[in-house]
Amino acid sequence: QVQLVESGGGLVQAGGSLRLSCAASGLTSSNYEMGWFRQAPGKEREFVAAINWSGGRADYADSVKGRFTISRDNAKNMQYLQMNSLKPEDTAVYYCAGDSAWTRLRSGGSRYWGQGTQVTVSL
Repeated sequence: QVQLVESGGGLVQAGGSLRLSCAASGLTSSNYEMGWFRQAPGKEREFVAAINWSGGRADYADSVKGRFTISRDNAKNMQYLQMNSLKPEDTAVYYCAGDSAWTRLRSGGSRYWGQGTQVTVSL
């Protein structure tokens, strides 16, 4: 059974940093593209960042470019999202996602999802 489990969320002041982690089990992560999505209250889930199976390709939403960095460690079946210069508008539940197809991952139609971790950024 495939499981994606996020951790690292919390409450931080604007301008601060958080690092989210996603632990994958039941799959070989090097066979999957991985990414992060988020959903704020009253809004639809949106793409944040994605990284290809080798880590050689990354893509970011315009709203987080230059502030967030996605990475992965296939040996540990882990992916990460380093979030710097956080803003109140980054407040959301952040979800880890994984799929064998880049286009499906990128479009939000991933086969596998985590349960989410809350990130709250205060003024």
